[in-house]
Amino acid sequence: MGAKPMRIITETACVAEGAAYLADLEPRFAYALSQTGPLPLRRKTDGFQQLLSAIVSQQISVAAANGIWARLKAAKLTGPRKIMWASDDDLRACGLSRQKVRYARALAEARLDYKALRTAPTDEVIATLTQVSGIGVWTGEIYAMFSLGHADVFAPGDLALQESARMLFDLPERPKERALRQMAAAWSPWRSVAARLLWAYYHVEKSREGIR
Repeated sequence: MGAKPMRIITETACVAEGAAYLADLEPRFAYALSQTGPLPLRRKTDGFQQLLSAIVSQQISVAAANGIWARLKAAKLTGPRKIMWASDDDLRACGLSRQKVRYARALAEARLDYKALRTAPTDEVIATLTQVSGIGVWTGEIYAMFSLGHADVFAPGDLALQESARMLFDLPERPKERALRQMAAAWSPWRSVAARLLWAYYHVEKSREGIR
């Protein structure tokens, strides 16, 4: 028997199907879903701009990242050739650090086959992306989840997912990446929906504590 075809999340009905599966599987997920309501699709486009945006957003606030991205767009510096042709000063003027200038150029020089990534298995997507300087496993997992729609990928290094799992499963401490990856194995084949549910639950719980 060959491998089962990879499930791709294309519409909110897919997310609802995954959420129903998880609620049947785990009573805590059923409770979380009762608190969050229906989960969003959260699909994004794929390609160079999404990964460049991820690099821009690393280790800075959403507001700061949005400002830098707006300046890059205004300067028409969001495509690979434009990044290659731009001077360091041009990119720095938009707000990129020296390190992120290097990462942006590395992404442009990588000439990734984005079309091929659309049908590649999750492990291959992450392995390909993490060969590019400045792109780590978390970014690869998020890209597979939201830009490619993979239904069975998780991002256990995400701090919000770790904290949400601690709250929902009443753990004594926030699980580390390895422990959460092992925990999430039980949520296959809908680990991407489990991530959406945990993020949504995190925001519900943090709002109750008076934190956005």
